[in-house]
Amino acid sequence: MAQLLYRLGKTAYRRWPFFLIGWLVVLVGVGGFAVTQSKPMSDQFTIPGIESVEAAETIPELMDGGSSPMDEASVQIVVQAPEGETLAEPDNVEAVNRLIADLRQVDTVPQGETDLLGPVQLAAATEQQALQAAQQQAEAAGRPFDREAALEQIKPTLAASSPLSEDGRTGLIDFALEVEKVTDVEPATQTEILGVVEENAEQSGLTMEVRGSGMQVMEFSGATAELVGIVMALLILALTFGSLVSAGMPVVTAGIGVGLGSLGITGMTAFTDISSTTPILATMIGLAVGIDYALFILARYRSELDHTDDRQVALGRAVGTAGSAVVFAGLTVVIALAALSVVGIPFLTTMGLAAAATVVIAVFVALTLLPAVLGMLKGTTFGLTFRSYRPKREDSGRILNNGVRWSRFVGKKPLVWTLLVVIVLGLFAIPFKDLRLGMPSDSTAPEDSSRRQASELISDAFGPGRLDPLMLVVDARGIADDPQAQQAAYQQTQEWAAQQDGVRHVVAAPGNDKGAMVLIHPETGPEDEATERLLDDLRAGEAAIEERTGVDLAVTGTVAIMADISQKLNDALAPYLAIVVGLAFILLVVVFRSLLVPLTATLGFLLSILATLGVTVALFQQGWFGLFDGGPIVSFMPILLIGVVFGLAMDYQVFLVTRIREAHVHGASYKEAIVDGFRNSARVVTAAALIMTSVFAGFILMDDVIIKSMGFALAVAVVFDAFVIRMLLIPALMYLMKEKAWYMPRWLDRIVPNVDVEGEKLERDYLADHYKDHAAEREVSRV
Repeated sequence: MAQLLYRLGKTAYRRWPFFLIGWLVVLVGVGGFAVTQSKPMSDQFTIPGIESVEAAETIPELMDGGSSPMDEASVQIVVQAPEGETLAEPDNVEAVNRLIADLRQVDTVPQGETDLLGPVQLAAATEQQALQAAQQQAEAAGRPFDREAALEQIKPTLAASSPLSEDGRTGLIDFALEVEKVTDVEPATQTEILGVVEENAEQSGLTMEVRGSGMQVMEFSGATAELVGIVMALLILALTFGSLVSAGMPVVTAGIGVGLGSLGITGMTAFTDISSTTPILATMIGLAVGIDYALFILARYRSELDHTDDRQVALGRAVGTAGSAVVFAGLTVVIALAALSVVGIPFLTTMGLAAAATVVIAVFVALTLLPAVLGMLKGTTFGLTFRSYRPKREDSGRILNNGVRWSRFVGKKPLVWTLLVVIVLGLFAIPFKDLRLGMPSDSTAPEDSSRRQASELISDAFGPGRLDPLMLVVDARGIADDPQAQQAAYQQTQEWAAQQDGVRHVVAAPGNDKGAMVLIHPETGPEDEATERLLDDLRAGEAAIEERTGVDLAVTGTVAIMADISQKLNDALAPYLAIVVGLAFILLVVVFRSLLVPLTATLGFLLSILATLGVTVALFQQGWFGLFDGGPIVSFMPILLIGVVFGLAMDYQVFLVTRIREAHVHGASYKEAIVDGFRNSARVVTAAALIMTSVFAGFILMDDVIIKSMGFALAVAVVFDAFVIRMLLIPALMYLMKEKAWYMPRWLDRIVPNVDVEGEKLERDYLADHYKDHAAEREVSRV
């Protein structure tokens, strides 16, 4: 492979106009197709095989046209009177009526007179309807109607369903926007509703907040994060090369790769449905690896210029050696991203495959476009310097830098460093055992957001279980020929649900000849573990009730759906890890022709991931040090964290250890090989890791706790893996393993293809001169 890439690099350098024109043609062609043939991206969120989702989809059929909870763009406005007042006072009733009148002016808000009612009017109407029903039942039974007794009897039902709190101070206004599904809600509509609520609250003196699925919007600017990342990358690259031209080159080429990848994703909408979330991961990973790969080849090119004045040859060697490492580093990232398809969630699959395709483009950009740009720039590649490149040298003439000093420092006490890393990261990993996954909700929104404030008002006034009730779907079509049995089944189901531990209220919707729905208000909130236990208890008892009544039961609602998604992701975590680590291990065996080096690489990654998840659980779930409110870790985070960080970690492993192996195969002793690997790669790996850490750390400044936790986890994972595992644990272990680090059974050595990642077959006489004094030492150490 090294020889093939050597020729490719030289050709791209020499015939740079053809390569640049070729890339321009591809960019224009893909862009033109995307612009003319693309279709809108899909916002449909489907997860096959989940009980709660399937139950939600049966509701419209059972309820004769009702909507699925997954599709309904619900809006809930919480109105609260000042202390000492109630919403029933005339001024407050008038203020709520003004609010409703203004809301009706907003597009997609229901216009019917009965679609929007104030909580006082609706509570009175609900009470009147219940009393009328009780009176009819009494008259039908021939009993006198006692209004006071009837009120006492229906009091629990009214408390569960009333839009007015018991003290009359807090009320709810509920409606659904007139759209087909939640994702059809326009941001402008959300903004207008918020504006109407804020304006009316200010004028009336009432507290007004708004929440609901129709108001959920990601309060995050991806463009801002990308801009911060690019600025940090430019700064770090400038400090690395001391040249403004070379600093900008990896960013420009990576940007072209990401642009082409994004256009390709847009173009694919002409052939298949693509989720609107698909480009997010592709952009982030494409930019990260694109900068890393270009940085690695560019740094190697500058290193090769120390040994030859022929820039074409120097670039050929850089692409032949560093380019080989880029190919295999890219393959590990592709494996990690493509393996997201094992999770079984369609939008994650498309995100992973799209990001993997963008990584492939980044590899081709680094191998062909970057050399062509260097061929165009020639001697000005390292121009606009603000710091001269005059590295210190040892007596032998070899570069003496911080990488050399660090590797020799680690080599003095490798066992101590190994034990220290394992113990410290092991301690950090301990909280991971208490990991609890969940999904974002209004209760986890930023503290100053209207959604969060509304959730807290409801929890205080009505109880936390009112936020997201469980929905018990009763499918009675199996006993449709016996109406009496159906009604008895509805009654028994309602009574059974009310008897469960942790249930505060049960509200039964009127049943029909197909089925019924029972709303279950837990005593605890959506994120509480007790609510999850209640969900488990309900599902555990379903079979007995079904057998007794002849109906089919299923629990749905936001809490159930999010719990099922979390469980599905949790169940997929182990298979995903096994596939990613297993395939990457095989690939690293091919790259390094060793068993122990890939083994230490993968075990080190697992250690860093466990430590990262442990620290994240401690701060974001358990609320250590009071920095963040305790709450479940978002379900998607662990699996995305593994996919993203594994790819970057193996990048750093390949970049660093291929230079160590390169020195080894050219005659260096194990000690000098480690030192030489750090001499040539430590600076590059450090720069790449600092760029990624800076980009991810920027997300911690966002208001959304989900974005905070993701940014924090990614930043910490890169720090642990790049600086603790790759720069400390791996060299320490290699010092301890000595020449055995490169051990490979003869039978395996014969069947594993020799891809020559380290460029052993390339003509480089200076390497033989460097290591000839160490060849004998290596032979002695083997004996």
